[in-house]
Amino acid sequence: MKRSRLSYDEWKCIVSKKLKGKHINSDFFRGYIGLVEIEDVSEKQIWRFNEQDIIVCDKGRKWLSILPKNDFYCITAMMNEKNEILLWYIDMIAGQGIDEEDVPYFDDLYLDLVVYPDGTIKVDDVDELEQALVKKDITQEQFELAICTSEKLKSGLLRDIGKFREYTLKCFERISS
Repeated sequence: MKRSRLSYDEWKCIVSKKLKGKHINSDFFRGYIGLVEIEDVSEKQIWRFNEQDIIVCDKGRKWLSILPKNDFYCITAMMNEKNEILLWYIDMIAGQGIDEEDVPYFDDLYLDLVVYPDGTIKVDDVDELEQALVKKDITQEQFELAICTSEKLKSGLLRDIGKFREYTLKCFERISS
């Protein structure tokens, strides 16, 4: 199982970035909200969807991280320079914490949901999840946790794309203020 830090160090194409984050404990949200402002990249990262290219990593892009406490997913909203959401990338996770450098992290359960602004949801990396189970990198319980969490998100938080967008922008306001 891979441990991912919310500093996104694994994105080697990011040459420089600004990071900020805070723990929120309110009626609206309990957990960590972080923001990565990408200042420079060695190479743009482009994802293709519905015959369109979406630049997810480039100078001026922002990544908003939403990591709810006591839950098993982490949302990354990839935004452009105008703070418009280009897409959401949601990792199913086994757990979360804060490392010795005070950076929040999560233990990635391989399965992801990619959510597009039109409400389309793409389930990603099911094959990686299944391989991890076969290789015994994860337990049967963790496999089921990933599947159940993704289903819960699709039938709950992601069911109404307008409300999900509002939720995301409210989180963005909290970290931007």
